[in-house]
Amino acid sequence: MPASAETVTTSAQPRPPWRRRLGAAGVVVALAAALTAGAIVIGGTGGQPAAATRTTAADAPLERIADGDLASGIAALQTHLRTQPKDAVSWATLGAAYVEQARTTGDPTRYPQAEEAFDRSMTIQRKDNDAALAGRAALAAARHDFPAALRNAESALTINAYNERALAVRIDALVELGRYDAAFRAARHADSIRPGIPIFTRYAYVLELRGDPKGARRVLLDALGSAVSPGDIAYVTTALGQLAWSQGDYTTALKQYAEALRVSPSYLPALDGRGRTYAARGELADAARDLAEVVRRYPLPAQLAALGEVYEAQGDRKRAKQQYGVVGTWIALARANGVATDLDTALVAADHGDREEALRAARAEWQRRHSVHTADALAWALHVNGHDHEALTYAKYAAAPGYRSALFLYHRGMIERALGHRTAARTSLIAALKLNPGFSPTASQAARTALHALGGAK
Repeated sequence: MPASAETVTTSAQPRPPWRRRLGAAGVVVALAAALTAGAIVIGGTGGQPAAATRTTAADAPLERIADGDLASGIAALQTHLRTQPKDAVSWATLGAAYVEQARTTGDPTRYPQAEEAFDRSMTIQRKDNDAALAGRAALAAARHDFPAALRNAESALTINAYNERALAVRIDALVELGRYDAAFRAARHADSIRPGIPIFTRYAYVLELRGDPKGARRVLLDALGSAVSPGDIAYVTTALGQLAWSQGDYTTALKQYAEALRVSPSYLPALDGRGRTYAARGELADAARDLAEVVRRYPLPAQLAALGEVYEAQGDRKRAKQQYGVVGTWIALARANGVATDLDTALVAADHGDREEALRAARAEWQRRHSVHTADALAWALHVNGHDHEALTYAKYAAAPGYRSALFLYHRGMIERALGHRTAARTSLIAALKLNPGFSPTASQAARTALHALGGAK
């Protein structure tokens, strides 16, 4: 459907704020703000913004739009563009809103509409249009085309060095391309010229990837200290919960998710995190309840697989298989709308689908980017296809920046076990279970079984 103000659909539906990372531990999620026809009101709830809080679309962080505000904001933009079709900034804002809508609902059919809106903006204003370039960067990142995301973000920054969206997407792109030193420098630079919660959370994630979870927590606590709106508070406390979960501190994780849900009861990232934490504690019924609600409103591969694993741990293989099957449907839809889905395919198919397809997808993704998550996915896909010597090379690469993930350690331990490296396998599996003993309702049990077979912690 073309992204014209006259024809685009605006039917309301639940729109959970979100960011992927998954399994990759990503912590950038949506925050609250109101979208108007030509501007974003940071921390607002509607009505006329005060002068001090108004910012142009070129700088507005659309990942901070609340659920209802996003739908009404798109409608307002469409109404505005019917009477002012030459407003380049509003076309760029509409495109960015479509990207956010696709991201928050898991519906990739909005991406072509976003692309056309950015094209309209660039046609109207070809020079100095950092709003459209930053929007194109966000769209490319959403489609997992990170080289294009980086190019567009840097083009936007040559026009406006303070464009918050471009600064944020630049960090994201460098992270996803595995350029962690450059991402660290980009995060420090962004923090020095445009400090704020979108930059703080990315900075924290880069620190986590570099093996500094304590530093990441310090940055997130600083961010929480500057959070005022319910959306900002939910955003940062959820990030703190995810970090605590990754370190096996489930009590702290649940406290953080509870605070996020207290200030924003429908905040899906917190509900997802709480469900995963219940699963880690073995409270599978509670985990299934939370994750089923997440999947109902946000049916993306990582969430579908998480719910499937909970069902599997409960012994309900039929319902688990149904969840894994839906992943294939989403991947087909995403591909049709320009999304590179090979990493999603590899991660799910290696454990719950076609293993050969998992390896094909992981190799294809590795050709595009050398991130730790791609390296781990390729290592695991190689392992399940019996190529363990090659797999170990990539498992070691995944640990190179210093990032410690229980899932990565489990994968490495199982690869080492398959190669007959018993001592190394025990070390890796013990480390995985010590770091985050409930990292997966199925894989953590497999790790314990394998460790027992290896003679435990000898």
